[in-house]
Amino acid sequence: MYDFIINFSYLVASVLFIFGLKGLTHPRTAVRGNLLGACGMLLAVVVTLTDQHIVSYEYIILGMVVGGAIGAVLAIRIEMTSMPEMVALLNGFGGAASIFVAGAALIEGSSLTDSPILQLTIATAASGLIGAVTFWGSLVAFGKLKGLISENAVLFSGQQVINSILALLVLGLSIGVVLNPESFSLYWMLVGVASVLGILLVLPIGGADMPVVVALLNSYSGLAAAATGFVLSNNVLIITGSLVGASGIILTHIMCKAMNRSLTNVLFGVMGPSGEGGQTADEVYGGKVKSASPEEVALLFDAARRVVIVPGYGMAVSQAQHPVASLAALLESRGTTVEYGIHPVAGRMPGHMNVLMAEADVPYEALKDMDDINQTMDQVDVVLVIGANDVVNPLARTDPSSPIAGMPIIDVDKAKIVVVIKRSLSPGFAGIPNPLFALDNSLMLFGDGKKMVLDMIAALKDS
Repeated sequence: MYDFIINFSYLVASVLFIFGLKGLTHPRTAVRGNLLGACGMLLAVVVTLTDQHIVSYEYIILGMVVGGAIGAVLAIRIEMTSMPEMVALLNGFGGAASIFVAGAALIEGSSLTDSPILQLTIATAASGLIGAVTFWGSLVAFGKLKGLISENAVLFSGQQVINSILALLVLGLSIGVVLNPESFSLYWMLVGVASVLGILLVLPIGGADMPVVVALLNSYSGLAAAATGFVLSNNVLIITGSLVGASGIILTHIMCKAMNRSLTNVLFGVMGPSGEGGQTADEVYGGKVKSASPEEVALLFDAARRVVIVPGYGMAVSQAQHPVASLAALLESRGTTVEYGIHPVAGRMPGHMNVLMAEADVPYEALKDMDDINQTMDQVDVVLVIGANDVVNPLARTDPSSPIAGMPIIDVDKAKIVVVIKRSLSPGFAGIPNPLFALDNSLMLFGDGKKMVLDMIAALKDS
């Protein structure tokens, strides 16, 4: 009867997780979904602590208090613009937890009476391997997103050969852990080599591909948790980890399609540019770029009937989402239709622009997916591109040798007038010039995104 209650509670927690994920698919239900997931986790933790018959709870309570305090401070102080770094870091913590929990279970051998020894050792090896790759890979991703490490792809001679050797070594150590579970040193050797592999897998990935990396590492953290669930014979951990792993893989696949990347290349960390050649910046921009002032752009907006705003990471950096929302509200008060064209990989993580726009209280209905907005782009009077670069670069359509060739983009160049707010003509993460800036129907508004938008608002109010 007691086992039935425990397993039924785990089932309820799992159902709450599933409905929580479902709720997170729409802004209107996101808060409720988050609460359902939190309630499911609380139930799972309480039931697990009851089921394990732990003698002393002092350290557990202490850990919960310290961890809860840290989490509360981070939740309050972390800006929305820094959320991608936070997600990367949390993915890493999940991997680290799997490493130590599985290692502790192996050392104590406490689960050997409940699980077949082969299942335990295979799951332990998987937890150590995936957890280490996740932890150190996530730290590298965090460093790239935070600017602590170069955002460019870090490449060196023989990189793939070294990765292959490390992969074979990890496989051999995993087999050793399975065959010799009493040799704890093999497990920690496995963790050490997998840590180096995790670092080397993420280093060659450039900043433009970070949305895919974050999604993939999220999946890894779930797989590590599921493996740890097998180690501990904990059903809810297996289910939860499987949900996170599966959803992460699905999201990774969606991101790969959005960036015209191969999932195989993502898994092996070879996501660098594949094209060579192309025109230089001087050849693309020389004598063709037209600069404008906020007052001139305000006149364009004043006469426009339909405006589309395309946000990018530059908007996040300048924290211009609130002024952008104010600009849209001002235009709408004058009878202008304003929409937002959202590229699925704009920013540093999946849905980054959606989150920023939601923070500025932009109606969800105004956010249009790339495919939807592209269908009527030729009917748009003015497009305002703020901080986006590669996701609006027409070379993706026109140059087969370009590093972004074939990548779906927002076709802003088809609008009647394009206004681009950017600090300079510097390239995006792909490292290539953008011919959009030199088109006849394009105007450049050089400066900080937030300041330029505020200046446009002031000019509109004065007009």
